[in-house]
Amino acid sequence: FAVITPALMTGAFADRVRLLPYVVFVTLWMLLVYAPVCHWVWGGGWMQAWGVWDFAGGIVVHITSGFSALASLFVIGPRKVPSDAPEALSQPHNVPFVALGTAMLWFGWFGFNGGSALASGGVAAMAMMNSQLAASIGLTG
Repeated sequence: FAVITPALMTGAFADRVRLLPYVVFVTLWMLLVYAPVCHWVWGGGWMQAWGVWDFAGGIVVHITSGFSALASLFVIGPRKVPSDAPEALSQPHNVPFVALGTAMLWFGWFGFNGGSALASGGVAAMAMMNSQLAASIGLTG
């Protein structure tokens, strides 16, 4: 989880930061944001004491990466769009690779989310159904 979470956040400011500041940022972010939230949810912290159940890492991974992406955008600012070709930013670069990546991610979700139940039963089936419905509804835009 600690590897994929910064990658999710990075999509918000891709191509707008240099490598060294990014590495420093992610290192500090892991220590100051990710590690405390992990403790709150998984390590006997206050959220776990309240009975919060983080199925498949959704709270720690998605909440920390989402809010951190939003906060980083406030610091970095809006993307600079070239005035001569603003439509170029909205064009997909490689549609087959986009479709392949989507299919691989979707397939991986089934194994990961269903497997997080640690058994093949009702909880795993519900996780897989939720994965399918969430992706399908997300696809409709």
